[in-house]
Amino acid sequence: MSVVALAGGVGAARFLKGLVRVVPADALTLIVNTGDDREFYGVHVAPDLDIVTYTLAGAIDPEKGYGLAGDTFQVVDTLAGYGHEAWFRLGDRDFAACLHRTLRLRDGIGLSRITDEIRRAQGLEIPLLPMSEAACPTYVRLSDGSSVHFEEYLARDGAPDDVTGVDLSAAEAADPAPGVLDAIAGADTILVCPSNPVVSIGPILALRGLKAAIAASGAPVVGVSPIIGGAPVKGPADRLLRGLGVEVSARGVAGFYRDWMHGFVIDERDAALAADVEALGLRCKVVDTLMRDVGVSESLARTTLTLADQIRGLA
Repeated sequence: MSVVALAGGVGAARFLKGLVRVVPADALTLIVNTGDDREFYGVHVAPDLDIVTYTLAGAIDPEKGYGLAGDTFQVVDTLAGYGHEAWFRLGDRDFAACLHRTLRLRDGIGLSRITDEIRRAQGLEIPLLPMSEAACPTYVRLSDGSSVHFEEYLARDGAPDDVTGVDLSAAEAADPAPGVLDAIAGADTILVCPSNPVVSIGPILALRGLKAAIAASGAPVVGVSPIIGGAPVKGPADRLLRGLGVEVSARGVAGFYRDWMHGFVIDERDAALAADVEALGLRCKVVDTLMRDVGVSESLARTTLTLADQIRGLA
């Protein structure tokens, strides 16, 4: 069995901690959002790639859900002393990884190969692919007519409510990274992690040929709702969904995904919405999706795979 997971952010990383306990490394490929990538302090930062890598390597800062545990911030604090903006808190060891990425990019090495170097250095066996090697910045449109990079919206501005849309035009003009379409074509199951639908999964799907590749694969596609009880567990998914006119609920996200997805796993707190999800044409499972520990994550991963098997049996 070959499993491909579309991922981005803290929710995805927590889910993947369970998935890697169920699916062998040689049968799993992770395709990770790069719409959040941006240069900070002269280095190329890839937030979602690093969150997934550090989490699976057991190196993540558990309180923040990003960055490295026990990291120091002398570089950023020193730069702040010189008058530089320091709202993006990049730790010193994290900075070193990003500097490695930057130097290799300057040498003409592709992001896919660099990502592989970093994941190997962290001791990971699981193939980890950036969604694209092209620059695919995601911008958030605001009610005053301005448009800001997602990291500015989130980390600098505190994710305000006045969202009117999201600009994924850079991703729409970009090709998937090497290996991405091949992984999808060879997948027996495609999973969509409980990531922000708008800015973590949305940029991946916006890439040229990506949705067509998913459809052509014939693989069952199963997602996990990032919304529990009408709110995201972490992050600004509620503000972004509302900005796109999508109901902030498991039902709303299911509707957002319905055109290319076959099954959807929702939390037991949203059990009353299961019939509505199935009315959208998706098979639905109701379980505990609040990943308080890796045991819940593993159980959730098993549920998604079981649902994919059931859908495959109906084909």
